[in-house]
Parts: sequence; C-alpha cells; structure tokens
Amino acid sequence: MATANLPDFGQDAPAYWGDACRHLMKRDRVMKKLIPQHAGASLQSRGDAFVTLARSIVGQQISVKAAQSVWDRFEQLPRQLTPAQVLKLKVDDMRAAGLSARKVEYLVDLALHFANGQVQAERWVDMEDEAIIAELVGIRGIGRWTAEMFLIFHLKRPNVLPLDDIGLQNGISRCYFSGEPVSRSEMREVATGWAPFCSVATWYIWRSLDPVPVAY
Repeated sequence: MATANLPDFGQDAPAYWGDACRHLMKRDRVMKKLIPQHAGASLQSRGDAFVTLARSIVGQQISVKAAQSVWDRFEQLPRQLTPAQVLKLKVDDMRAAGLSARKVEYLVDLALHFANGQVQAERWVDMEDEAIIAELVGIRGIGRWTAEMFLIFHLKRPNVLPLDDIGLQNGISRCYFSGEPVSRSEMREVATGWAPFCSVATWYIWRSLDPVPVAY
C-alpha cells in the first residue's frame, strides 16, 4: 500500500513489504535513509524451487557476474530446466558451460532428489524456516547459506538473517561500523532492531553495496 512516505512496490512485491519498510524506518537509523533511496523496488522471485536451488549452487563462491555468465550457458543445455532434463545432460557439456566437477555433482544430486520425490517442495509452504533448512542441507552441495537464499528468494520468508553472507557482513560493516570488521554477535545485535523483517533489511543492505537487485 502506498503511503506519504513509501511508494507502491507493485503487485510482485511480498505482501508484507510495505509494513516491513515502515517498521524498519521507524526502528533503524540506517534503514530510515536507505529504504527511500530504492523507492518502488522490492524482493523478486523467479523460477520454481528446483531452478532457485540450482541457481544458488551455481553461484556458490564466485562473483554475481561470473555466476550469471555460467548460468546463462548452463540453462541453454537442457530442452527445459527440469530435474528430468538435467539428468539427461552430459557431464562434459556441463563442464564446458563453466561448472566445476563438484558443482556438476551437486546439480545432478539436486535433480535426483527432485526427480525421485525425496524432496517435496509443496510441503515447504507450511513448514518452519529451520525445518526447511534441515531438509535442504541433507542434499549434497546445499549448506545453510544456500538454504537461507532459498527461504528469502523462493519462499519469501520475511525474517531470515544469513549471517554467513559476505554481502551482508560487508554491508553491516560499512553502514553501522564505519568499515570495521564485524563479528556474528555484532551482526545479530544490529538485527535485533530489524526483526521480524530481517530478510527485508538484508535485501536493503545488499542494495547499499549494489543497487541492482539479484534474484535466485
């Protein structure tokens, strides 16, 4: 809902986005300045559960730009980006797209979990965040960070705080500690004012480093 202080975020924005922005601007001096600088923008999700997790695996430990380049090549390989089609791909073709041998293994394992019903994405809608993370980290190549990105970008959960995210660490350091390194406990302390909308605050901290939103 548009207000005197906030623009309309559009129909694709999470339903809680406007309320979250009002809460954060009231509770946090950095957010009060940061949110108006990105008027009308909000978290966006794309793809289905399998695609979101596959993108997260491809993006592990490389820059956003490099990840996008590899993903662009990889998604051209299958006829459709489905678990069954990924399982038909040749390892050499996946490696030629820029994927490491380990990431090829991770993507195949992810596709197997979806194809044989070991994971059932429709159940996650009704599950708690930590229960979903526990299920996801049982898949090879998916650690807590990847699971948290899934919660934020696919399930649009409002209160995820990805403490291992380098962007969040750097952003908090720059915005709250004058560039000094920050500990996990200091990050948690900053985030006490963000709850119950840590995902939204994290998204704006990312924007403070790079105004172009990333979507998984």
